[in-house]
Amino acid sequence: MKIVTLLCLALGLMAPAISAAETQEVNLYSARKEALIKPLLDQFSADTGIRVNLVTGKADALLKRLETEGENTPADVLITVDAGRLHRAKAAGLLQPVDSTVLQESVPASYRDPQHHWVGLSLRARPIMYVVGKLDPSALKSYEDLAQPKWKGKICVRSSNNIYNQSLVASMIIANGEQQTEQWARSLVANLARPPKGGDRDQIRAAAAGQCVIAIANTYYLARMTTSQKDQREREAAGKIGIIWPNQDNRGAHINVSGAGVTRFSKHKNNAVKLLEFLVSDTAQRFYADINHEYPVRADMEPSDTLKQWGRFKGDAVNLSLLGENNSAAVKLMDRAGWR
Repeated sequence: MKIVTLLCLALGLMAPAISAAETQEVNLYSARKEALIKPLLDQFSADTGIRVNLVTGKADALLKRLETEGENTPADVLITVDAGRLHRAKAAGLLQPVDSTVLQESVPASYRDPQHHWVGLSLRARPIMYVVGKLDPSALKSYEDLAQPKWKGKICVRSSNNIYNQSLVASMIIANGEQQTEQWARSLVANLARPPKGGDRDQIRAAAAGQCVIAIANTYYLARMTTSQKDQREREAAGKIGIIWPNQDNRGAHINVSGAGVTRFSKHKNNAVKLLEFLVSDTAQRFYADINHEYPVRADMEPSDTLKQWGRFKGDAVNLSLLGENNSAAVKLMDRAGWR
């Protein structure tokens, strides 16, 4: 009888330890490709002993999955790209506020949700790109200048269903109002060299191939083409392209974020917060800069050497949560303007 009792007591003492060990994990839904996030997650696990269970997928599909799973979701953290999508996640009730001094002190207020539902992890700029030698960059000083008739048949840009373009238009609505922005969008469409198609890299390739002179794309795409170890054609195309930092005399160039939030029904919230805090650490910010060629979200961290060669620029300081709030208006405006 005593042996049974002692055994039961021993098992009872072990149970909390076993339970604690089982909770040393965090489940992550990531719209970033595994290669762009896995090395950081491995480092986080090595530093903390917390295992990261990673699920990757398309951004909109992950949002839909979270909605469908509801309170039964295993996800603790959502990582996605663009403030527009982060706003959608918040508006759909998929995220919860996080009170973290580390996040608030590390990330500038304009790069995080005012109600603390999400935080930016890295920055991406969306400037104007051009074929070197085909135009004088001083003749194009702003996004608004793209509406000028002299650029007719010279611009390549991806479609209006792309969130990056939607956020760019949202930023222009904030700066100039809907009426003026719609007029701009109509003129931009009239200046396109071809119907919108493909991704940002395709716009850069098209410009390099002579199909247009101007392209709108995120800088990290050009940086990855510039540093490609596998494709000489990518490097050659990128070598023909220069960057114009628009609106340096007023609001600054359009910028956006990749970001993350703790899911509403997280079962491992403490671990989730630890992961977010790690992702704004020196280690993670250096990885975003040097490997992903994105701009660090922290002002005290330097960009990669590749990005440095394009010079420093003034970025739009608008709180990025407003891009999400104006997304619907931007989409409707682009549709009215015939931006397909």
